Amino acid sequence: MRSNVHKHSHHHADMYPVEKARSEILSNFNKLEESSIPITDSLGMVLSSDVKATFNIPPFNNSSMDGYAIKVQDVADPDADWPIYLKVTETIAAGDFPSNIVEPGTAMRIMTGAPIPDGSDGVVPFEDTTEMDSDFDIKRQQIGIKVIASKGQNIRLAGKDVSIGENVLYKGTNCTYSVIGVLASLGLGTANVYRRPVVSILSTGDELVEPGEFITPGKIYDSNSSSLISAVREAGGIPKYIGIASDNLESVKGMLQEAMKADLVISSAGVSKGDYDVVKQALSESGDLNFWSVRMRPAKPLAFGLLNNNNQKTVPLIGLPGNPVSSLVAFEQFCRPAIRKMLGKERLFRNKSQGVLTGPIDNYDARRVYARVHVTSDNGTLIATPTGNQDSNILTSMAKANAFAICPEDEVGKKAGDTVELIMLDRDEDTLL
Repeated sequence: MRSNVHKHSHHHADMYPVEKARSEILSNFNKLEESSIPITDSLGMVLSSDVKATFNIPPFNNSSMDGYAIKVQDVADPDADWPIYLKVTETIAAGDFPSNIVEPGTAMRIMTGAPIPDGSDGVVPFEDTTEMDSDFDIKRQQIGIKVIASKGQNIRLAGKDVSIGENVLYKGTNCTYSVIGVLASLGLGTANVYRRPVVSILSTGDELVEPGEFITPGKIYDSNSSSLISAVREAGGIPKYIGIASDNLESVKGMLQEAMKADLVISSAGVSKGDYDVVKQALSESGDLNFWSVRMRPAKPLAFGLLNNNNQKTVPLIGLPGNPVSSLVAFEQFCRPAIRKMLGKERLFRNKSQGVLTGPIDNYDARRVYARVHVTSDNGTLIATPTGNQDSNILTSMAKANAFAICPEDEVGKKAGDTVELIMLDRDEDTLL
């Protein structure tokens, strides 16, 4: 009878646990420097300083209704002869400023958002006056009030939302569209944020052809660059496509020189144990590189290190495996959190959840399996369905997936009906499930 737990086999002695690889990589990244950019360009970026209000919002007491600004005292007597008629002295539209004060026995016609005139302590909406009556004539310059009013009614007070001098937004705040609205309401055209990282993307392999080009027998289209460019953009970085290096030392080293003008270099292919060694040699000659076997599937081979940019500064490089799915799984685990750390994000990782599997996950060699699944919700329970063939070259199964289901290193598999941990891929980590 086979046990449900892997015996730790010897061939994993030199394998890096995912968390160890990740923390070693992330320790080389920090928030980038501040930049001041137009607020409408700051979506998804992180404020690098507190934002103080230089005035009140609202800046003045204003009306929350279309109606009449009155003195409440004038309509306070329940035994009066209703409606009580007041003399209309002025109309105040939104954007206007009243020129007089409200004297006893008078009213001003006022629109929503318009400033409350001095002397008034309440606004009576149109529907509680004779304004809506069929025989109402504004030219008579008087209005009948039909109800007792209370002090302060329908008046939005200055500073009710934001008062002058207060910190409205704090350093570390994520710029969502509503945060950008607050910046605009404070009159700010620019925001101080941590700048976006520039991420160079480089593919290697003589067999690769750029999409859209003519292809000859024996060649394949390079899908990694396009998906990684998009993944960098989705994570908040600025992708810089370097190109496809051929499998010779000069080509790879030349492209690495160009790639170093960035905050991070991501290469794909050329890092696994049996790979043609040109890429490894070029990387090793260009900096201080480690080649790891990470205890995960897909995406076991990984390179990480610091490239020496003409001895001026070092630039981190993450070398991803060449298989299309492996490169994306490794990107999610190692590159995406690095990009988010440079952006100043507090949350580096995607949301995790729990769900129920509809089919098995096989774990035949004691690695952590990131199985591609499509998750739907059934009355609040998440249902995770494997998206077909889980081989690392089957990119369509990744395209159909919106989550990874995890089978831990020490289990031989999961079966239909088991509860699994899910890493959600189709939701931004700034919103919870």
